Amino acid sequence: MSPDRYPIEDASRLRAIFDAPRALTVGLEEEVMLLDPDSLELAPLAEDVLGALPDDGRFKLELPASQIEIITPPCPGVTDAIEVLAAGRAQLVEAAAERVLPACAGVHPFSASEGELNADTRGRVELVAEYGAAARRQLVCALQVHVAIGEAEATIAVYDALRSYLPELAALAANAPFYEGADTGLASVRPKIAEALPRQGIPPAFGSLDRLAAVLRFGRATGSFPSPGKWWWELRPNVRFGTLELRVPDAQTTIEDAAAVAAVAHCLIAWLLERHRSGEKLPTHDRWQIEENRWRACRRALEGELIDLETGATRPARERLEDLLEALGPVAGSLGCAAELELAHELIRAGGGAGRQRLAAGGGGGGARAVTHWLAERFDAPSRLSG
Repeated sequence: MSPDRYPIEDASRLRAIFDAPRALTVGLEEEVMLLDPDSLELAPLAEDVLGALPDDGRFKLELPASQIEIITPPCPGVTDAIEVLAAGRAQLVEAAAERVLPACAGVHPFSASEGELNADTRGRVELVAEYGAAARRQLVCALQVHVAIGEAEATIAVYDALRSYLPELAALAANAPFYEGADTGLASVRPKIAEALPRQGIPPAFGSLDRLAAVLRFGRATGSFPSPGKWWWELRPNVRFGTLELRVPDAQTTIEDAAAVAAVAHCLIAWLLERHRSGEKLPTHDRWQIEENRWRACRRALEGELIDLETGATRPARERLEDLLEALGPVAGSLGCAAELELAHELIRAGGGAGRQRLAAGGGGGGARAVTHWLAERFDAPSRLSG
């Protein structure tokens, strides 16, 4: 029975869930916008497109009617997961034919802020009844990265420490500066849209399986989040798959950028796990501290500064991320994703997705429409990772 459908009564049930997966397998979920070929507006044709795709579990509807999600199974590493994702992108382009153009970014650069929702999405009626217009504004796209630890107690320890790195991942993956036709001044407006719903942003620390079980019991008993799937923080222990699910990255324009972000996420979790296994007590920072960096990542991403939560010193975000990638280098070698980690260095040097979108807007003075056309062109661009 799905964990969404039975009470999680104590830590023993959670322990079984998080002990079960193979360690350090990785899976991806990519939310893709569907665009009208002529107007480049969001096209609410997801059900039609889904009907032309293989019914093999790799494609599904999401809340917006203009969005398809590509899903990979648990894979041994990022290279394998990206191969599946790239194949999914290619199949989506073929299935879309002349009906729609797929594209990836955190938000559509100029479509209206509210849009049509899929009629048969699970929980749609409840969401609209509870949140009204806020639900109809969730026209946002993420790249969700699942990584299994395979040890329940270690999962909680790594989760608690990983919270502190969410702003670094957000800065690397920021890819939504344009919204409703204008440059918002933010590197990513997606987190601010998401905040219209509850349980967003930096999640609480748990410290133990018992505490996680108590929180989930509270959610069920009060009706606040009767299903763990309504725990919408930017990181969550996923009780359906027994993984850590990173929800902070914006959807990435190209498959190479998706590979870069996924590799950093995978290596970061493996690095924290390695430190935990060696006996190191991983730091757990207060939410308010991490949220200071979250705002900085949202506002300026790679062009700004981030705070060292241990010392309080501020440094350019690029430098902090480059130092982090250097620390992750040996882990990337052991996980077989050194090429993907090198793409993360390139993404940093290029100013990330937000920087690239602004360059696309400036070329020829095309603004948000030019950005949208550029996003669609880059969706199935050839990757140096293929072959």
